[in-house]
Amino acid sequence: MTSSLLLQHFINSISLGSMYALIAIGYTMVYGIIRLINFAHGDIIMLAAYFTFFGVELFSLPWGISALLSIVLTMLSGVAIEKVAYNPLRKRNSPRITLLISAVGVSYFLENIAIVVFGGRSKRFYVPEALTHVIKTESLSIPVLSFIIPVVTVIILAGLVYLVNYTVVGMSMRACAKDINTAKLMGIDVDRVVSFTFAIGSALAAIGGIMWATKYPQIQPLIGLMPGLKCFIAAVVGGIGNIPGAVLGGFLLGISEIMLVALMPALSGYRDAFAFVILILILLFKPTGILGEKIAEKV
Repeated sequence: MTSSLLLQHFINSISLGSMYALIAIGYTMVYGIIRLINFAHGDIIMLAAYFTFFGVELFSLPWGISALLSIVLTMLSGVAIEKVAYNPLRKRNSPRITLLISAVGVSYFLENIAIVVFGGRSKRFYVPEALTHVIKTESLSIPVLSFIIPVVTVIILAGLVYLVNYTVVGMSMRACAKDINTAKLMGIDVDRVVSFTFAIGSALAAIGGIMWATKYPQIQPLIGLMPGLKCFIAAVVGGIGNIPGAVLGGFLLGISEIMLVALMPALSGYRDAFAFVILILILLFKPTGILGEKIAEKV
């Protein structure tokens, strides 16, 4: 393989890793506060893609306006899911397995509702002409989107770091992540913090989902299933509950996937399975993830 082709694959892997990182943060933020693996998170990706699609196709909105409205609607959907499916169970101090089963149920519910409402057939996702441009040199041919996605990701991550570390609501989130019961005793409105966390996580999933649909412009009700699972794996690899770990896991998974196919094309059919192999190895040798820490189980 030539160095120029290797560079092209590396740029594509950074682009894919950026999307994984954004979506994985939603998993890790929710887990960090209420110790819930929100398996419906992948379906939030699907909702964002469809909201954007129908904004353009049905209401003839400009793509940018449709994408912004999609992010807002997806945030509201995430908060509604938390209020309807998870909050009542938390109020009753239900076992975590109950919350987990509820998350799986919400995931199947959203997928099947989408099949009924949106239809099971794939739809062509509109992509603005500016985002379809391909940068060509003598030896490289790289879509401009492969450069835009990492830049957007870095900007969003910088804003998230500022939010978590330098704002009052960020301080409340960190307090709840440390010890949610003590946070309650200190007067922190835990329900409000949890809802805010779901809103932010859903917004990140929405941005990741819109970028995913823009990069791979075919959408259908199960579009979020595999990306959602892979981003969960990325969160576990980096250290579930750890935001820098989720980012690291996302980039590692994206780079590993693309470079595996690039260096060993015969294994391209096992690309999805490779992510699960990584998960098994991490659970065997570093169960807490690369940047994760052992956390005592809270009752």
